[in-house]
Amino acid sequence: MAVWFACFFLLFALAELFDWAKDFTLPLPIYILGGAFLAVASNYNKLMGSYFNSTPNVIRDIIPTQAVEQSSQAVVFEAPQPVEHSLPASDE
Repeated sequence: MAVWFACFFLLFALAELFDWAKDFTLPLPIYILGGAFLAVASNYNKLMGSYFNSTPNVIRDIIPTQAVEQSSQAVVFEAPQPVEHSLPASDE
């Protein structure tokens, strides 16, 4: 009997709470501030990771250190040599 009474009381309280919440409204600036807070909270790990370098550096992990040391040396570009293209003779 106590279980039935507890369930009845719980459902009654939920119904009354729903009726109260249906008529409850907040001003627009509260919604805007709430949305901004949720955006910051959901991206908090990305924001703090960029400052503290806790996220892995993909470029550093892909390129070995030897390649980075070689890239710091001077690079000389030479002009390409012109290539003559000839069309094959037709058999006609």
